[in-house]
Amino acid sequence: MLLRQLEYFVAVCEELHFTRAAEKLGITQPSLSQQIRELEHEMGTPLFDRIGKKISITSSGKLLLEHSQKIFQELEEAHIAISELNGLQKGHIKIGSLLTVVNYLLPPTVIEFRSIYPGIKLSILGLRTVDIYSKLLEGDLDIGVVSLPVMDDRFEFISLYSEEISLAVSVNHELSNEDSLSLEILKTTDSILPPTHYYLRQAINESCKMLGFEPKPVLEMTTMESIINMVKQNVGVSVLPRPYLDYLKNKDIKIIPITAPAPTREIGIIYQKEKYLSLAVREFIKQLEKRPLA
Repeated sequence: MLLRQLEYFVAVCEELHFTRAAEKLGITQPSLSQQIRELEHEMGTPLFDRIGKKISITSSGKLLLEHSQKIFQELEEAHIAISELNGLQKGHIKIGSLLTVVNYLLPPTVIEFRSIYPGIKLSILGLRTVDIYSKLLEGDLDIGVVSLPVMDDRFEFISLYSEEISLAVSVNHELSNEDSLSLEILKTTDSILPPTHYYLRQAINESCKMLGFEPKPVLEMTTMESIINMVKQNVGVSVLPRPYLDYLKNKDIKIIPITAPAPTREIGIIYQKEKYLSLAVREFIKQLEKRPLA
């Protein structure tokens, strides 16, 4: 069996038409038919059912197609791996990250990585969790940075750190002199929170549930920047990741620790289980793991 025959076989499976497959491969239809007959002889079984001008894949053909696709994927990955032996000279890493961690987690790693591997292009997109998942599965991203756990067995994950979630209030708010507060303050104080389908909001709701209530914000907003702007204007208080608040260094915002049960959020890297991670991606992950935030 030749790899060329498997290539021809896969083309026929994709087109389900010998003439179109031959045109796609740049060979004559009789040559293609001859190669498929030789492959069927080698396998000892028909790979296609031929009914007039129409063809369909037999059960044996479907099995061979599955293995053929794996063979070609392995060959592509071998080619990439061999190319990488020459070093990390060029390439492209595509990363999707939660908007809340783009600014404070990734920049130090990006700066260091670029100084060591200037030929590697980096694309970093701030996205919602659901968009990161879909783009990973579609192959548009190499890795994602999301809240853990990930309840989808199509992904592998690497935990990076667990971050504290704190109360953010305006320096002009009546609570700004407090050293710490319970989440129960949300019962009696106007709040601005992310929508309920956001993982951060779900962590907040879970902690509030332990205290016997459900938060009812006066405003729900989708971006951290818009929430912070409303907090600055003293419209209400918010509950946000402490590393994000520390990064802002906003003189108009007072950060107040939350007493037990304090909500936390675990941040980690995810990638598609079946996807081959290039040497460049693996090196980026390795450097990101060196910079956990406690």
